[in-house]
Amino acid sequence: MYFDKQALDWDNDPQKVERAEVFANEINNLIQPNKKLNALEFGCGTGLLSFKLKDFFKTITLVDNSKGMIAVLQKKIEKEGIENFIPLQLNLFEENINLPKIDVIYTLMTLHHMLDVNKTINAFSSILELNGYLCIADLVSEDGSFHSHHKDFDGHNGFDKDELSQILLKNGFQVDYYNECFVIEKKVDEKLIKYPLFLMIGKKIT
Repeated sequence: MYFDKQALDWDNDPQKVERAEVFANEINNLIQPNKKLNALEFGCGTGLLSFKLKDFFKTITLVDNSKGMIAVLQKKIEKEGIENFIPLQLNLFEENINLPKIDVIYTLMTLHHMLDVNKTINAFSSILELNGYLCIADLVSEDGSFHSHHKDFDGHNGFDKDELSQILLKNGFQVDYYNECFVIEKKVDEKLIKYPLFLMIGKKIT
C-alpha cells in the first residue's frame, strides 16, 4: 500500500509540517475548542495535524486505514506521553466502533482520495453531534497533474467550492467558512507548479 511505504519518511517533509501548522492554527482560531470538545481526525496519517491541536481538544480520535501510518503514530504518542489521543487503524465506514461524543471532525488532504464524497460527508454527519463542526482541508480544483505520478490514483482532482458546499448542505451542514490558506509547490515534469489548498468549515444544523 502506497501510504504504508511512505509512513517512515512522512514527517521529514517540511512542507507537510508547515501545512499542518497553518491548518491547525486556522481550526483552533475559528472553533476555539478550549479543551472542552472531542475531535476526530479522518485520514490522520502520522498525526501531524493532530499533534498541532493536541493541547486544544479534550480527546482526539485519530483514524486511518494505513497500518504503516498508525504504527508511526503510535510510536510518536508513546515517545511524547500523550494521553488524550485514541489511535485507530480501521475503515471508518465499514467497521462498527463505539466512538466518544464527537464535536469536531477534521481531515487534511484525505477527502480527494474518497471515491464517493457524498457518502463520506453523510457518514461524518452521522458521527457528529448537532452543532458540531466538519473541517475539510484539501486541494482546490486542479488539472489532474497533482497525482500524475500515481498511476493508480482514482480519486478527485481537488474540489470546486460551490460543488462541495452543495454536498455539505445536502447532508445537514451550513458552510460557515472558506479560505484558501496554503499552497503546495510541487515539481511536475521539471516544472514547479503551485497547488492552492482550502479550508472549508461546515456546522451540523440538522
